Amino acid sequence: MEQQTLIYLVVGATFALYVGIAVWAKAATTGEFYAAGRGIHPITNGMATAADWMSAASFISMAGLIAFVGYDNSTFLMGWTGGYVLLACLLAPYLRKFGKYTVPEFIGDRFYSQGARIIAVICLIVASVTYVIGQMTGVGVTFARFLQVDAATGLYIGAAIVFFYAVLGGMKGITYTQVAQYVVLICAYTVPAVFISLNLTGNVLPPLGLFSNTVQEGVPLLVRLDQVVTDLGFNSYTGHHTNTLNMVLFTMSLMIGTAGLPHVIIRFFTVPKVADARWSAGWALVFIALLYLTAPAVGAMARLNIMDTVQPGPVGVEGGSLTYEERPDWFRTWEQTGLIQFDDKNGDGRIQFYNDRNETFAAQAAEWGWEGNELTINQDILVLANPEIAQLPNWVVALVAAGGLAAALSTAAGLLLAIASAISHDLIKSIINPNISDKGELLAARISMTFAIVVATYLGLNPPGFAAQTVALAFGIAAASIFPALMMGIFSKRINSLGASAGMLSGLIFTVVYIFLYKGWMFLPGTNQFPDTAEYWVFGISPLSIGAVGAIVNFAVAYGVSSVTQEPPVEIQELVESVRVPRGAGGAVDH
Repeated sequence: MEQQTLIYLVVGATFALYVGIAVWAKAATTGEFYAAGRGIHPITNGMATAADWMSAASFISMAGLIAFVGYDNSTFLMGWTGGYVLLACLLAPYLRKFGKYTVPEFIGDRFYSQGARIIAVICLIVASVTYVIGQMTGVGVTFARFLQVDAATGLYIGAAIVFFYAVLGGMKGITYTQVAQYVVLICAYTVPAVFISLNLTGNVLPPLGLFSNTVQEGVPLLVRLDQVVTDLGFNSYTGHHTNTLNMVLFTMSLMIGTAGLPHVIIRFFTVPKVADARWSAGWALVFIALLYLTAPAVGAMARLNIMDTVQPGPVGVEGGSLTYEERPDWFRTWEQTGLIQFDDKNGDGRIQFYNDRNETFAAQAAEWGWEGNELTINQDILVLANPEIAQLPNWVVALVAAGGLAAALSTAAGLLLAIASAISHDLIKSIINPNISDKGELLAARISMTFAIVVATYLGLNPPGFAAQTVALAFGIAAASIFPALMMGIFSKRINSLGASAGMLSGLIFTVVYIFLYKGWMFLPGTNQFPDTAEYWVFGISPLSIGAVGAIVNFAVAYGVSSVTQEPPVEIQELVESVRVPRGAGGAVDH
């Protein structure tokens, strides 16, 4: 069957499945809309959590980040995985034991303050909106290639699908849809990886293939890759080339940002008991590991395939590089999306793909008549294009298309639910109109979800960076604002409402200002900003890493303010004790 027809059939079938699940699992009450009626089985919830957490950044961008940088970008793997363990061990069971629907609700009740709840809502919305931009960007990239529409049209289609199953089903519908999306995305990620690993190394398991010898040259794959990239002036793939302090802070920012992500946290409110929250976390880690153990191999093998495709012969020798007319079909297809661009700077009709910022190599390249790098490849396309680069069967390409969309849509739905819940439950129900009926609150939740989808689609058209970079900014914001408040709320009886509020505001403002100084603000395209390069960063700390420093600011301000103001009421201190002590872990405590 023709590839494009097959893609339409596979993607259409998955969309029909998601819509069908939404109709079957339609939320009828606020309890079902916010927390799926607290009736989700731990294994089911673990799978849904994995899909919710493994976003477009994990599926689409992470392997591309690793592929084009190498070892230094393994921080994404370490930070995201470590953060999930942090969430599972330190936050999830205790928050479930508290027995509420949303993160701002926990903060408002724990810190006995509507002001703290409002600040938490603001932090949640800023982090979630920033995060959802990356997901909508991923939807646009995937649709642009596989459905042969422009990125804007792709965004609109994706938004319409999310609108239907998220607004209709709420958390109940999203949960079962995410289970289906997990199955689709994990198959779409691992099946091509198995094929490519077999082709390059003869090893059926990609994580092992990464450390195996190549079939053609008989040398370790990573040794071969290091040779290929350094021959063209790029940094070695396995070497460490960045600021160590920045690398550590970035990993920490991703870790504590992961543990502070509201759309992941609320997944643990859907299970019947506290013990089930712990089991959910364990199962989710198993499901997540299937993709994260495969990602380094996907990145390395894809980079090697691309380099060998563009530079099939010896470097610098006439005929060594590919001519533009000889470019393969996958190159032509992706070129139509604008995500691959060729600029024949020296007019020889050949593709010179090298690091022209390496002065030593650039000088050598100039002697060959090369006048600068001529090929630009968007990092977000790597996983999606990988099966085509490796010339895998059409059905594998179609499966990857469905997987990329499943990854982006699953996380987008979770984020949008977190935003809608904060608006309808924490603002409208708790502050603006406490007497609103259950039916009225459910309607408000659906209207809030619709509004969030419209805003996310608009911002997805003009994202501040490629998908994973945008997501990294969201993690920094969550790390600096939400995570410290949750940690102190659970493990410190001394932190009061003034301290928590001041800490959240300080962490959020510090982090957002630092990010926007270097990244600019998406609403103001012409805004002046500092150059986003290492020599201009304060102490070499990247805007993507500043969330860890923001968290320290949050903790310091909260403890400082709390120490010079009145202690929390006795009943609040007893509440903290009852949540933290594992007594009665088999059942939930609902307040």
